[in-house]
Amino acid sequence: MPLQDPAREHRELREEIDAAVGRVVDSGDFVLGEHVERLEERLADRVGVRHAVGVACGTDALTLTLRALGIGEGDEVITSPFTFFATVEAILHVGARPVFADIRPETCNLDPEAVAAAVTDDSAALIPVHLYGQMADMRSLRAIADRAGLALVEDAAQALGAAQRVPEREGWTRAGELGDAGCFSFFPTKNLGSWGEGGMVVTDDRVLADRVRRLRSHGEAGRGRHVEVGWNSRLHELQAAVLDAKLEKLGEWNGRRRAHAAAYDRALEEIDGVEPPAVRAGNRHVYQQYTVRCRDREAVRERLDAAGVESAVYYPTPCHRQEPLASVGYGKEAFPEAEQAAREVLSIPVFPTMREEERGRVIETLDG
Repeated sequence: MPLQDPAREHRELREEIDAAVGRVVDSGDFVLGEHVERLEERLADRVGVRHAVGVACGTDALTLTLRALGIGEGDEVITSPFTFFATVEAILHVGARPVFADIRPETCNLDPEAVAAAVTDDSAALIPVHLYGQMADMRSLRAIADRAGLALVEDAAQALGAAQRVPEREGWTRAGELGDAGCFSFFPTKNLGSWGEGGMVVTDDRVLADRVRRLRSHGEAGRGRHVEVGWNSRLHELQAAVLDAKLEKLGEWNGRRRAHAAAYDRALEEIDGVEPPAVRAGNRHVYQQYTVRCRDREAVRERLDAAGVESAVYYPTPCHRQEPLASVGYGKEAFPEAEQAAREVLSIPVFPTMREEERGRVIETLDG
């Protein structure tokens, strides 16, 4: 029983995907062609912003955004210690200093009060992470960023399709919409997954979008004219074609993830020692991972392993204790909520093509 099964998604859309791939092959245009442009336009519209820029991966989306914003040496960037290392890696790549703020225990997302306390005169940007498919408290974080003059970059790698009610705005505010930029990943197991790597930067800022476009292609401003040092971070046509073919199903697939999560939630009310994930009021979670908290995680994992049910810990070691950050100077107990989460979290299978009987098998195993 896998944690995720992207192959089933491809089988469900095989005809559409095969046709899209065939069009790329027939065109002979494999990098930054019409499929990338179409995906950029459709994703910008779905998120509710004016611009989207396809890049090679989610890590590059963050890195190029920070560089395009002018973040670099001498700047501090505030983020969560409880995230995949790529969030911090992007900060280090541009020469800035990561500064961490603790998380809220119920959602594992950034605690705005901790963020406010972490702001200094050297703070230049704030990167909230929409962990597991649930948005951080963007209203509060936007207010902090505006007061302190910080760039606000959403790490929405796990949250395409997630949304939040913001009182000052009508309807749903979508992941990637409220920051100065939002960054997505299309790694195969994401809610919208490619056949390899891919990423996207979304923004309402035309100047920012134009600079990310330049940076993704060796700093080139017109053919043969390079005005700055950039990257080779271009989204491939093949990946864009696959993603474009799957985009129509994203809403339905996210709905199926929420249905599986609701069934898990109901079942876990009767299971001692395994706590379902909390959903913050006003949030629409898309469950890139369904992550529980366990009183005795190793015992639960052993039961799942014995039954052939895959599980994973995201993340066993908070970022401030990773080896490349030893010089930053945080102690092991600097962020107690992140440390506690690292000891307790466990992600169990959830994906749109999971069958009810498979979900029932997971529940039965959790119940011991």
